[in-house]
Amino acid sequence: MFACLAGMTLLGCKSDSVKDQVEKTSVFQQKLANYAVVSLTADLSVLSQNEKKLIPLLMQASRVIDEIYWAQVCGFDKQALCEEIEDEYLRKYIEINYGPWDRLDGMKPYVEGAGPRPLGAQFYPLDMSYDEFQTLQDPDKFSQFSILRRNEFGRLVVIPYHAAYQDKLDQVIELLRKAGELAENESFSKYLLSRADALGTDHYYDSETLWMQMEGNHLDFVIGPIEDSEDRLFWNKAVYGSILLVRDQDWSEKLERFTLLLPYLQRILPVENEYKSEMPGVESSIDVFDAIYYSGNWNAGSKKIAITLPLDDQIHFRLGTRKLQFKNVMKAKFDKILEPIGNMIISPEQRHHVKFDAFFENTLFYEVGQSLGMKNTIGSSETAKEALKDYSNIIEEAKAEILSLFIVTNLHEMGQLKDTELMDNYVTALADIFRSVRFGIANNQGVANMIQFYYFLEKGAIIRDSKTTTYAVDFEKMKQAMIDLSRDILMIQGDGDAERAQQMLKEKGFIREELHADLMRILKAKIPTDIIFEQGEEIVGL
Repeated sequence: MFACLAGMTLLGCKSDSVKDQVEKTSVFQQKLANYAVVSLTADLSVLSQNEKKLIPLLMQASRVIDEIYWAQVCGFDKQALCEEIEDEYLRKYIEINYGPWDRLDGMKPYVEGAGPRPLGAQFYPLDMSYDEFQTLQDPDKFSQFSILRRNEFGRLVVIPYHAAYQDKLDQVIELLRKAGELAENESFSKYLLSRADALGTDHYYDSETLWMQMEGNHLDFVIGPIEDSEDRLFWNKAVYGSILLVRDQDWSEKLERFTLLLPYLQRILPVENEYKSEMPGVESSIDVFDAIYYSGNWNAGSKKIAITLPLDDQIHFRLGTRKLQFKNVMKAKFDKILEPIGNMIISPEQRHHVKFDAFFENTLFYEVGQSLGMKNTIGSSETAKEALKDYSNIIEEAKAEILSLFIVTNLHEMGQLKDTELMDNYVTALADIFRSVRFGIANNQGVANMIQFYYFLEKGAIIRDSKTTTYAVDFEKMKQAMIDLSRDILMIQGDGDAERAQQMLKEKGFIREELHADLMRILKAKIPTDIIFEQGEEIVGL
């Protein structure tokens, strides 16, 4: 089916495949039940009439970004593909997954003839060999913002993003410039105009600096090729995405004090001084928003409830990072997924500890945890990311997850967190492990939580009651296990120890039989795995 549509040879083509898929309607109805539908809304009364006029422009830019992302990860014409499919449930499932590979099931193909997902997505020719890439004499092949194609002679050539996706990027640039000229807030206007220029040149440093320095803006808009999670060949190429946000001013002001604690938190990490010699940037900030539009990378697979940006290490050292919390999305995941899981999987005596405030804190300090530790290896010119190669993203996720617990433990002991008990954070984190590991081995956060789960289990920090098939936290053992795992992961990054990272994943980065049985109970209870969005101008009331 797909090869017929797209005129490509990536996937096989069977003349009766559409008919076969229609007969599987009930299967895709069941798959769609794994997602809870959430309307992305926010209180727009804080916005001026002029600010409200920006929203349609930025949403339209997001829709075009969505088309670019589809081309990066799937390689088939979306409109032609969806028009060919009569089964509305299959069509919806393809749209959610941005292609025929299931993001909640290890990227397995779910359409007959699809075949395995290419490791390099659509960033490289499908027939490119490793040796061919290595011998290509063009340093831009390593750029995050380039694709490789074959010329008329069959040789590899490098094409920058701004040229490869020029037609669609021109549309986005025009929309951003209109929004930038309309924006009342001077710093937001400068950022939008600079970001428009960056999308046309692939030079993002200036616009990300301006994004870090924005003040007083009620709207925020993250857009561009940012994360590299789709390139599983070299873990290098960035994918496009966007998120449109409305600031929650009250919550943002409450969290300002935690930014000042970043240097202190770095100093108290449970490792030798050489593993914490770098200091987070002094201009880091924590902001709370309601999200009103996701597109591209951030709309595919498991939906983000918070992000820490920029990813540029130069900006980290000079200015720090911004940690964005999406409160409405967080609350939706807690209500529809995490709390029901807690009521099933946590021992009855500890279920009252599963709380939204603890989930919010854990997520907040997960983002803070990403700013801590070492970006560069000790005694080497390599960054931790370069040294750990294929394991770097998972280890980074594992670091953020475990340092979240390390941070909340210390803040509780300092008297800085008054809305929860520390046990709330621990038990809620345990319930959240079951939410995250359901994303499977194709998701870095899912694998990171598997590592954490088995580590805690081995240390007796969590205990499974075989009779009730529920779990409980041993408070004192959890405190020690959290410290020990934090130390292990921080040292792996600081040493750039890829061998030790590989061993950790080999031992703990998969779902064993007992955990699988528990996850199947959650599935049979029809608790959604994740959420999908109803979003757009009408949803927010414009």
